[in-house]
Amino acid sequence: MKVDSIVTYTTPQVCVVKVRTDDGVEGIGQTAAQGAEISAHVLHAMVAPFFLGTDPFDAESVTEEFVRTHYKFFGSFMCRALCGMETALWDVMGKATGRPVYQLLGGKARDSVPMYASSMSRAISPQDEGDRLGRLIEEKGFRAVKVRLGDRMGRDADASPGRTERLIPHIREQLGDHVAINADANSGFTVSRAIRVGRMLEEYGYHHFEEPCPYPELENTAEVAAALDIPIAGGEQDNVLPHFRRMIAMRAVDIVQPDVGYVGGISRARRVARMAEEAGIPCTPHCANQSLLQVFTVHLAAAMPACSQYQEYGIEDNPWSRDIYGPVPQVVGGEIALSSLPGWGVELTPDFVKRAQVQEFVPTR
Repeated sequence: MKVDSIVTYTTPQVCVVKVRTDDGVEGIGQTAAQGAEISAHVLHAMVAPFFLGTDPFDAESVTEEFVRTHYKFFGSFMCRALCGMETALWDVMGKATGRPVYQLLGGKARDSVPMYASSMSRAISPQDEGDRLGRLIEEKGFRAVKVRLGDRMGRDADASPGRTERLIPHIREQLGDHVAINADANSGFTVSRAIRVGRMLEEYGYHHFEEPCPYPELENTAEVAAALDIPIAGGEQDNVLPHFRRMIAMRAVDIVQPDVGYVGGISRARRVARMAEEAGIPCTPHCANQSLLQVFTVHLAAAMPACSQYQEYGIEDNPWSRDIYGPVPQVVGGEIALSSLPGWGVELTPDFVKRAQVQEFVPTR
């Protein structure tokens, strides 16, 4: 079995990859969302030539050889594009064997994946945020949620004056003590401000505190983690595997959060989850939208023992992420049940294929 054809379907926000083998097995993957046209260009220029003609079952070793070969160009868009190819190959492997991907990743560690309702908004008021999270708890059975603090890379700024200090107690009061509440600062605070906010989160019994300091500043994040009892989470922006090892070894984080799309695919995200398991800390992969990345992340969380906590389920209604594929994973009773269908267990919708820009990789001679 060899990769015989590589095609991309691109919209401004999403690039889906379809791989076909010489014996007719097809698989779909996706690059990280946003910047899709750039990711598609990188895929056709760098990734596709490397993977064409390879055996899909060699996906992990070929991926690492690709990373080693292109060491001078390693970075975000290379990993985003790599994810599109690599996740399509896992779908091929699943379909060729008649097994869901989570079984190929080591077998299911759980029968369903518990999810938390993840808000992406800082424009929403504390009252409105509590109202909509309360409705989702009632409708879908969520037992955990996440809210946004401060401002992204904010240098101690807040999305609106005093919002963080109003939001933290209000959400706990409105949702009650039975709900696990996470808080995400998106790299927003200096060490001193992060510690003050963290102590408030501890006072109100929050579950984890995500990216308190700018993500490249591991020493600052480690200082915050050492000062607080609330678990510190981070890692979504990172794509260098030795960086994850340092992050875990220096206890900069208590929960590690690789993003399948940002780190370069399932194989590399699985390696991070195994680092977490060996270190005895949880892995909660980052996943901020309902594109195919949600499907990939559920399969990873189903198979990895370290993915033992609530996993992320973005609640924003992003028009660009609608009607890409089906069936879309649904939260029932706060959890997503596993599918037994082969591969990812989903197919592209005809509408997405129709509206996307289609490009087939053609090798240069």
